[in-house]
Amino acid sequence: MKLGGLRIEVRHGDLTKQAADAICNPANSLMFMGGGAAGALKRAGGEDIEREALKHAPVPVGKAAATTAGNLKARWVVHSPTMERPAMRTTGEKVYRATKAALECAEAAGAKSIVIPGMGTGVGMISCENAAEAMVKAIKEFSKSARYLREILLCDLDYEMVVAWRNVLR
Repeated sequence: MKLGGLRIEVRHGDLTKQAADAICNPANSLMFMGGGAAGALKRAGGEDIEREALKHAPVPVGKAAATTAGNLKARWVVHSPTMERPAMRTTGEKVYRATKAALECAEAAGAKSIVIPGMGTGVGMISCENAAEAMVKAIKEFSKSARYLREILLCDLDYEMVVAWRNVLR
């Protein structure tokens, strides 16, 4: 699908195995990478990702920080908090702000492509439908001002998230 100058693809798959300039970590503001997508990114990419992320903490919801991607097939991991503390419930508004911040951070870093998982759907406990609506709203808004970013891959292991994105993007 195309939105302005952006190509959006939806894929059922493992976030840590995707290749792009940037991979988004739906983080917490303290930048601890324990569970969910953050833990998977740290296990696959190495401890250096978390060590560098912790130097940026605290990062408020609505802001993001780019770090090394370690052993991942990317140049950067963009850490964009969906919650203030680890394992905290999140909201559609926070998911919207986190998605927008991830896109803006990737663009500022010079990324042409980014992989984003379902934001807040794991430990954040937001429904896939609410997350998809908030994320697509942020992507549509960002598409109006995107300058460098050209490709967004929405990728998740949870098939329910993939279906939710596809439904909202129709």
